[in-house]
Amino acid sequence: MAQVSQSQVEEALKGYSDPYLEKDVVSAKAVKDIQIDGGKVKIVVEYGFPMNGYRDEVSGKLKGLVEQVEGVDSVEIEIDTRIVSHAAQKGVKHIKGVKNIIAVASGKGGVGKSTTSVNLALALAAEGATVGLLDADIYGPSQPRMLGVHDKKPDSPDGHTLEPIVNHDIQSMSIGYLIDEDTPMIWRGPMVTQALEQLLNDTNWREVDYLVIDLPPGTGDTQLTLAQKVPVSGSVIVTTPQDIALLDARKAYKMFEKVEVPVLGVVENMSIHICSNCGHEEHIFGEGGGQSMAKEYGVNFLGALPLDISIREETDSGKPTVVADPDGRISQIYRDIARKVGAKLAGQAKDYSARFPKIVIQND
Repeated sequence: MAQVSQSQVEEALKGYSDPYLEKDVVSAKAVKDIQIDGGKVKIVVEYGFPMNGYRDEVSGKLKGLVEQVEGVDSVEIEIDTRIVSHAAQKGVKHIKGVKNIIAVASGKGGVGKSTTSVNLALALAAEGATVGLLDADIYGPSQPRMLGVHDKKPDSPDGHTLEPIVNHDIQSMSIGYLIDEDTPMIWRGPMVTQALEQLLNDTNWREVDYLVIDLPPGTGDTQLTLAQKVPVSGSVIVTTPQDIALLDARKAYKMFEKVEVPVLGVVENMSIHICSNCGHEEHIFGEGGGQSMAKEYGVNFLGALPLDISIREETDSGKPTVVADPDGRISQIYRDIARKVGAKLAGQAKDYSARFPKIVIQND
């Protein structure tokens, strides 16, 4: 029997190009250990993003490749995930209990940004991450209703901090939990930005891998506060294919570019309408706008979502699509987007600030 070598196993593993890593697992340095005992091979692979819905597929493909190596009798694949904190803007203070912050933005309202935010958060949780969701739209908070917890109030055991509301396995905070649902927020800009800072910093986030922030539309006070005072690891831009939405989405991209927050990609909402009666497909708002924008700026096109009544109905009912129909086609699109976002973030620079000691100079 031929002796199996580590180089043979690595060469076999290079035969699988991972669509999320955008390279093979060896080149991506995801292979952490290869153990060879005669004809038995055990491989430990580590991903930097959650991928529960994709784990079995990867394991099966890697196993099939290594089994073809001469002399291999059995193959065991162990796939782990390790989500670490990634670098944000320089000089911005780390948020306790939060590893990474992902801002979801749009240049204009009505493109489905909040729906995308909540389903992205739920999809990341379904893939295996610990997730938080901050509703940063102070004037029009919608996440409490979307999460089905609009009647809940956060606890404050110490009178200074707030416990996040937990539902559908994600932690959330919103000004909507602190006021009546029909109460308008008639506040000027400084009050809004102060409220956002308090909601973010005074919430007891519990070891969150990803905190998704649902931003209000536009490029105003809230977005500026986010850029200056919140450690954002990456952003996602939501648009529809129509020219007017894309025009404003480009402004959102330019805003993040100026404040040096990486854009992880573009999501195109209401991409296509499929008639529920006859199955006819029609691009009501235009076609390919999100893809062309992503190509123009050299960022990832994360995915396209259809204009489907079920998305609206499920979100309005407090059970967004990823929870209401976890095995459905639309949920799988959201989970694919979540894996792409996680993978893109995992490829960025790590945040090592927590490892460095704090130096205090005192004059005694």
